[in-house]
Amino acid sequence: MRYDQRVMTARTVCAIAAGGILLIWPALVNGYPLLFSDTGSFMKQLLRPIMIWDKPWIYGPFLAVASLKLTMWLPALAQCLLLSWVLWRVQGVFRRPAATWHLTLCLVLALGSAAPWFASLLMPDILAPLTVLTVFLLAFDSSARWRWPLTALASFAIAAHLAHLLIAAACLAVILVLRPRALPRAATPLAVAVALLLATNLAGHGRVGLSPYGAVFGLARLVADGPATTYLDENCPAVGYRICAWTGRLPSDAEDFLWNPAGPVWTFPGGPIALSSEASSIVMATILAQPWPVARAALGNWLIQLVTLRMDKVIGSTWLDETVGVQLHTYYPDAEIARFEASQQRIGGLRAIAAPWQSIHMALLAPGILGCFVILARSWRQDPVLFGLTSLIAVGLLSNAFATGVLSGPQDRYQARIAWLVLLPPVLAAMRYPRRTAIPLVSATRTALGTARTIRS
Repeated sequence: MRYDQRVMTARTVCAIAAGGILLIWPALVNGYPLLFSDTGSFMKQLLRPIMIWDKPWIYGPFLAVASLKLTMWLPALAQCLLLSWVLWRVQGVFRRPAATWHLTLCLVLALGSAAPWFASLLMPDILAPLTVLTVFLLAFDSSARWRWPLTALASFAIAAHLAHLLIAAACLAVILVLRPRALPRAATPLAVAVALLLATNLAGHGRVGLSPYGAVFGLARLVADGPATTYLDENCPAVGYRICAWTGRLPSDAEDFLWNPAGPVWTFPGGPIALSSEASSIVMATILAQPWPVARAALGNWLIQLVTLRMDKVIGSTWLDETVGVQLHTYYPDAEIARFEASQQRIGGLRAIAAPWQSIHMALLAPGILGCFVILARSWRQDPVLFGLTSLIAVGLLSNAFATGVLSGPQDRYQARIAWLVLLPPVLAAMRYPRRTAIPLVSATRTALGTARTIRS
């Protein structure tokens, strides 16, 4: 390797590493990677090991392996570096990658979006936007050098959460229209992810399926929305379901239905695994008996999820001691436990730290969305690659809201984890066409800052 090539490689590595450090700043301020109650469940998937009925056996093993049973900082750093690397590759599709431009892009996202908060969060949430970006790269990046690493990362990202299957499929529909010749390589990760899910579920649960017990979640959603409750009220006890015993007192909240120890799921003989077969029958019967109420509720949940963009549950401390804390005390060194217990999130201080940043994130989303609409209107012929990225991001946002809002129910973190992608096309357009976009970008920034000040006041 020539000297100039070695220097270029060293600069690239340093730029990607520096971008990762910029993106991990919320964890640094917190004193520990950000956590969610489900993080503990993912951890024990390989630490115990155990198959969990409601989670793919994909992300949990990554957490355990990457942490080396030493510190959870390692998987958090890995996530931020992966995001930085993917952003470097995306930048390279539009212009020759440069450290200055890359660090500018990472800094904009670090200070003006929720990207660093989800990259620092030990949950598969950051893999939703990475699904969109890696599929874009496989379709639009002409370089074959990094194709297999991108395919591996995309396969992992898609398999890590069932919602990502729908996101990937929706993105492939766009690629079929815009880049049909690239469809085979862009679709490979989805095929690999499906194979991984089928294999792990067969090995762990003895059942072939993408989500062997997912019907329980579908039933919870339909009960909370009303159609399943109406169906059971009208047909019990004639249909012979055991859950008919709950007729007239079914919980109206999906979370209560699913997780209350005294609720219909956990009092069912055999728990959710045993309930899944009956739940599947009830879901199908409800859809056939009440198609319009089901469709109306699904549309409402989809639209609500589209505009539910805050990070409130990400920065809370609920159940952290009982979930993550238990795993740390069982498998990790005392020094790691001490770091967890001293974190701002655990002691309740992270919400105040995050509050002003959330205002900025929300304010910048508006010009980002406007910029995406302008790009979609103007770049169809002028810049098909920029049009392709913007189209994939738009479809990614819509499909993510559908997969999470309709199937699980609207929650603040679901759309916030991916909404920040709308900032990418305008920023990349500014990098590619600096003279053409400088004045609109400055104007939009001033408007966003003024909105942020109004929100804070």
